[in-house]
Amino acid sequence: MNVIVDAVTQRIADRSRNERRRYLDLIEASANGQPPRNKLSCGNMAHGFAACDASDKETIRLVNAPNIGIVTAYNDMLSAHQPYAEYPELINTHIRSMGGTAQVAGAVPAMCDGVTQGLEGMELSLFSRDHIAQSTIIALSHQMFDGVVCLGICDKIVPGLLMGALRFGHMPMLFIPAGPMQSGIANSEKARIRQLFAEGKISRDELLDAESASYHSAGTCTFYGTANSNQILMEAMGLQLPGGSFVNPNTPLRDALTAEAAHHITRVTALGSKPKALGKMLDERSFVNAVVALLASGGSTNHTIHLIAMARAAGIIIDWTDFDELSRTVPLLARVYPNGQADINHFHAAGGTGYLFSQLMQHGLMHSDAETVWGETLADYATEPQLSGDQLSWQPCQTKSLDTEVLAAADSPFDQEGGLRLLTGNLGRGVIKVSAVKPELRQVRAQAVVIDDQHALQEKFDTGTLDRDCIVVVRFQGPRANGMPELHKLTPILGVLQDRGHRVALVTDGRMSGASGKVPAAIHMTPEASLGGPLAKVRDGDWIELDAVAGTVQVEVSEEVMANRDAALDNGAGNLGVGREFFAVFRQATGSAEAGASVFFDEPVNASGDLPKSSASAAQQAVV
Repeated sequence: MNVIVDAVTQRIADRSRNERRRYLDLIEASANGQPPRNKLSCGNMAHGFAACDASDKETIRLVNAPNIGIVTAYNDMLSAHQPYAEYPELINTHIRSMGGTAQVAGAVPAMCDGVTQGLEGMELSLFSRDHIAQSTIIALSHQMFDGVVCLGICDKIVPGLLMGALRFGHMPMLFIPAGPMQSGIANSEKARIRQLFAEGKISRDELLDAESASYHSAGTCTFYGTANSNQILMEAMGLQLPGGSFVNPNTPLRDALTAEAAHHITRVTALGSKPKALGKMLDERSFVNAVVALLASGGSTNHTIHLIAMARAAGIIIDWTDFDELSRTVPLLARVYPNGQADINHFHAAGGTGYLFSQLMQHGLMHSDAETVWGETLADYATEPQLSGDQLSWQPCQTKSLDTEVLAAADSPFDQEGGLRLLTGNLGRGVIKVSAVKPELRQVRAQAVVIDDQHALQEKFDTGTLDRDCIVVVRFQGPRANGMPELHKLTPILGVLQDRGHRVALVTDGRMSGASGKVPAAIHMTPEASLGGPLAKVRDGDWIELDAVAGTVQVEVSEEVMANRDAALDNGAGNLGVGREFFAVFRQATGSAEAGASVFFDEPVNASGDLPKSSASAAQQAVV
């Protein structure tokens, strides 16, 4: 193993020891040495299979064949999830062929950030993750099941499903993806048209035509944002079949992979000879593998929040220092938009996850001995699926990239580092993704333009007051303020200013996802402004230096002056409308971005993994 990867893994294990022990004790007690259905009374079980046909009823009541719970995020508004409409019946058919049964245990909400970006609904997006976790827990709380299949792909949905399933970690769990849509309009053209619209040079109809040519059919969006990052991470953690994330919907190979996933989950329950309990299988090696895969592929910055929350659900504590140290060690091996012009289909065709993982494992950057739900260990994931007639098999992955402009070898990477940096300074702690930022643009010193709402930037742009070097400070965008929406609407404007030759950057306590792109953006700044963080005291005209090379973000104002300034106050705009008032309890209870921005977990305060009992609510303490 690479010495840094090994050291970070050991540090995480040491830090997590107490919380991990509590978690393992929890799932061991849940298992209680027997299939969950043995705990059910006759009345309980009769309710549980009342709607099944006679054959399934007989199978379930005998408790000697697996009954698999399906948790689905299907809706037909999300292109990525629309193919899931027929999956429950397909899965049930395949599981019946193995002598088992399957039931839809429940459904979870699935919102699309692409629809809500720039609108009020985006302020519910991050909180939907914890709501999905709760919904998953409710679905599985019936204790009718021996294993779990999760149907989910997109941004907050996969993390929420996994967080919820981990509360039932005595059972195996497998994600079944549906695959990306076919490639549409070139990403370079899409970005060009968006900037033209931001400048007022084309009409809304022309913009809509271009967007419709990009997002054009069923399947996951093809740029490398959080949804496709989720897919690579689930493979890296061994929670999906190898090489299956980016096989297009409604193809013979996709159908064969779905069938095999349904068959496989029946083989790894506690009723079989090789059980794969989710909570025991996922350990610190699994999460380090996920971070490494994220960095090597240039994935979404959202996972500097989501991976922390997912890990905490398994009793494992990771933080941004871990991300930073790994990023300085892991090379960048993929160029997928917005870190390049290719899309995820090109990545898959160039060698995909099998080639990526094999390169990382060969250089000691991933734990090849980490357990996986398919095969034995991650070493078995250096492979790719093939279909010959109706026979599905896995073959060794490519030994060379089939497109070196999209996927590189570890000894000749696009960059020696993963491109994600921790930023520290008198403005707090945050992260920056620099994999798509040109090296000469990674250090910016300019005067602050301070706004409290992302829409105010367009007004300033339209009046010409932004036509200069500047660092835009967008505050009151953290989880406590308004749910931490993604600020995609800022990207075209800032891109135009940068293309005009101005030195520009963004500093915010909000999120930018995988779409942060070519403009340097210090995001997730903690502590957030609404909790009295330093951003609340920044003023227009203050000089700020953002140095992604050194890993610093500083306002050039003395400590004395800053201490004597009044903090700006959050105007509470995120409290009402589109149902946001129902999520006030989430805004009040959520933790910091670096702690996963979750309502479930308090902030760890020392290396032993002990939690601050004085500040944790009873509900939070019950979770750990």
